Amino acid sequence: MEEKLYVNGIDAVTGNYLVQPMEIADAARLVRGEKRDKKTTSWLKRAWQALSQPHLALPIDVDPSNLQQTGWAIVFFKDETAAVKEALAPLVEHRRRQVGDEAKLKVLEYRRGERRETWLARHGIGLGSVRPEKVPYYLLVIGSPENIPFLFRHQLGVEYAVGSLHFETAEEYSRYAASVIACETQSALLTAKEALFFAVRHPSDPATQLSADHLMKPLSEASEEDGHQPLAEKYGFETRKLFDDDATKSALAAALSPPPEKKAPAFLFTASHGMGFPNGHPEQRSGQGALLCQEWPGSGAVEPEHYFSAGDRPATARVQGMISFHFACYGAGTPANDRFIHEPGQAPPPIAPKPFIAALPQALLAHPKGGALACIGHVDRAWGYSILTPNAGAQLLPFENAIGRILKGEPVGLAMKDFYERYASLSVSLSSMLEEISFGATVADEDLAGTWIARNDAEGYLILGDPAVRLRAAV
Repeated sequence: MEEKLYVNGIDAVTGNYLVQPMEIADAARLVRGEKRDKKTTSWLKRAWQALSQPHLALPIDVDPSNLQQTGWAIVFFKDETAAVKEALAPLVEHRRRQVGDEAKLKVLEYRRGERRETWLARHGIGLGSVRPEKVPYYLLVIGSPENIPFLFRHQLGVEYAVGSLHFETAEEYSRYAASVIACETQSALLTAKEALFFAVRHPSDPATQLSADHLMKPLSEASEEDGHQPLAEKYGFETRKLFDDDATKSALAAALSPPPEKKAPAFLFTASHGMGFPNGHPEQRSGQGALLCQEWPGSGAVEPEHYFSAGDRPATARVQGMISFHFACYGAGTPANDRFIHEPGQAPPPIAPKPFIAALPQALLAHPKGGALACIGHVDRAWGYSILTPNAGAQLLPFENAIGRILKGEPVGLAMKDFYERYASLSVSLSSMLEEISFGATVADEDLAGTWIARNDAEGYLILGDPAVRLRAAV
């Protein structure tokens, strides 16, 4: 690891890092002040053990990729509007036909303030097991994170395949539902069998240098060291790269709006800074998590022409049938408070007046001409240094497995399981380190800070969209 830790994310007003580069010793000090929740740690230990089994936490005879066996449920906030429920009714009926078992197709509700364990207990399920006839494995959570907190979704996602949706209007929900049903029922395939990797890299910016060199290049290029072909090609997909000077805003827009004779890529992976706006800024809701592109010179003020936001989604974009993965701060959403970087004993500083889902994935999922199937991103910050382990180099297996499963056509909720397992495992490791420290043991700052950062990053991933969707691509 470098002498300093660089966290992804650029302040949209100043052009500075959202979080100033941290000394490893300072990061370790923050970790040492973190409070341990023994009950949560105990649950994560059991969940980690269950996730490490081939059948996950499901009954041993249940295939986690088979919707008829795992079931599917939609989870509404208790006071969700009738208009939203009506807009999503066609998707519920579509899944009902696919599951074919009324006991495993459910419409559930979340009551304000419920914790993960309380919600599960109300439905007759204890921690550490999944019973599809009580709570199905694939869960689509509907509503604002004001009403159904991000933390509930993250923790539920450790044992279940969880996706989230929140739009401002019922019409957007309706568009998304119609788009998914069309993708899964019509014979025409809408996307090309192509994986597009978009990686920004600024010469004076260690954060994008790290994500470009240690994440995107290994995932998209052949390995001379072991002779492996590019990852996408293992699954029959062509690889297309927009790196460095080619990773421009205009190039990304063009990739989403190919000429009529071509199709858009089935899979899009981006790595860049996510834009961050000051708490309460008038553009925070519309611009937070927008993708900073190569047009930005690498320092100084950030202008709208430097980043790709929801407002830059082309009207002619053809993203229906696509799954996208955005490695960027706030790429999926923004919490109200900073859970990680604050002095021990002090209240977490506010980030936004209220938590919200990022506007860019919302715009992709509810495109009027057909929306993306799912968008994967971060709530809060993307911790780029999480991919590097001290003395061990880059750790890319969760990314490789997730991308591989997506390209193989597995449900996106199942494809992300390695990240949830990693979160559970790292949480247990971090708790053990803190316990050892409390007993007087010495733990190196590098180990403590590295585990903390990796845990934070793994926890932050969120699937926006139905977790049961699968990639379909043209030959």
